Amino acid sequence: MTNVFIVSAPSGSGKSTLVNRLLAEDPRLDFSISYTTRAPRGNEKDGESYHYIGREDFQARNAKNEFLEWAEVFGNYYGTHISSLEQAQAQRHDLVLDIDVQGARQLKQRIPYAVSIFILAPSREILEKRLRARSEDSEAVIERRLREAANEIRNYADYDYVLVNDQVEDSVRNLQAIVAAERVRRIRMEERIGPILATFDR
Repeated sequence: MTNVFIVSAPSGSGKSTLVNRLLAEDPRLDFSISYTTRAPRGNEKDGESYHYIGREDFQARNAKNEFLEWAEVFGNYYGTHISSLEQAQAQRHDLVLDIDVQGARQLKQRIPYAVSIFILAPSREILEKRLRARSEDSEAVIERRLREAANEIRNYADYDYVLVNDQVEDSVRNLQAIVAAERVRRIRMEERIGPILATFDR
């Protein structure tokens, strides 16, 4: 059974750092690269940061129900293609998705057994400090991200786990522990338990 791990967080919470560490240290995890209609930024490459497609292509795929979840954000479409899950299943790997609160809600409706993890900074002040340290955004964008963070955090109760990213190493270990624990949850072990029990019936 392929486990699906949804990871959400306000911008600046350190989600990408934690997810990258998790993926680097666990070869049984695949990362779902989202599709988007927005143009690449900076050094972004197609197939690495996102799969970049046109609006008509996205809409046609969506009409055929190819996306596990999708959303329109600031005029651009973003979505998780079902092929990400199919590829992980074929390789008997687990799948990690980096998606927002809206996408997480849709995905849980499609895949109820998916495990959702919400990551947040220890405080508004620390989140703001991290956003400013990136030196990527204007003052207006930083203020907008902080407002969005407040709205996103209010959805924390919808998630199975909440991880406060204070110390990176501690957070990585906690994230790894969540993955390890979910892999041996009884409902995920049923396909292995049957054959074991059968050996006692000989």
